[in-house]
Amino acid sequence: MTALLDDYDAADDSRKSYDVAIAALREKLMSFRRETIGDATLWLGDCREILPLLPKVDAVVTDPPYGINFSHDGGGGGIWARRNESRIVGDDQAFDPALLLAFDDVITWGANHYAHRLPKSAGWLIWDKKLGLKEDNFSDCEIAWHMNGTRARVFRRLWNGLLAHENGERRLHIMQKPIDLMEWCLGFLPDAQTILDPFMGSGTTGVACAKLGRKFIGIEIEPKYFDIACKRIDEAYRQPRLFKDEAPKAKQEALL
Repeated sequence: MTALLDDYDAADDSRKSYDVAIAALREKLMSFRRETIGDATLWLGDCREILPLLPKVDAVVTDPPYGINFSHDGGGGGIWARRNESRIVGDDQAFDPALLLAFDDVITWGANHYAHRLPKSAGWLIWDKKLGLKEDNFSDCEIAWHMNGTRARVFRRLWNGLLAHENGERRLHIMQKPIDLMEWCLGFLPDAQTILDPFMGSGTTGVACAKLGRKFIGIEIEPKYFDIACKRIDEAYRQPRLFKDEAPKAKQEALL
């Protein structure tokens, strides 16, 4: 027994264990479909499984499924059935933002639906999407929480009914955001070079990153929307890019 202990190299054993663990992580990560487009890396799968396997990123910009169907479902299939839209994966339960809070900086949309689960922050981003149009059954604005924000800010962009489109092209995802809105969000993260969106949807955050010269990592669980995101981000990289140092300021106003 003494001879065995004399031959034991703790540092070597630790290195071997580390190498085995890394190999297992790499093998698991490679089991997911991955697409690399320009500076964007896109993963198809559940972000809860993929996130622990990814390298460090600078910030998260995302629009998660925040339980609209959960909060509106009165037994008739929820809000998406009433809109004649397919359900969003994960939207039939209350959203828990805990997986986002481990990152250094986060902008997450729909945060008013789960604000009670978020730390205090003065950074709230408001998107006025009706610009004073007559009220209807839908919200006049959408709200995002900015982890390291210091003020409330407003972005004004009409996005309602037939006017909810990008340059005449129809929306490809029921919760799709305008590209310039996501560019505006990135303007609050000037030092973040690698952006993560773990709920990528149709890839709008990735398109904004491509236009602004940021690296992007996106995760999407739905194959249909993953393919749409791949196509949109690929098309963004094929367009001539004019890198901007900051988001457009003409549409930004202080609330407080």
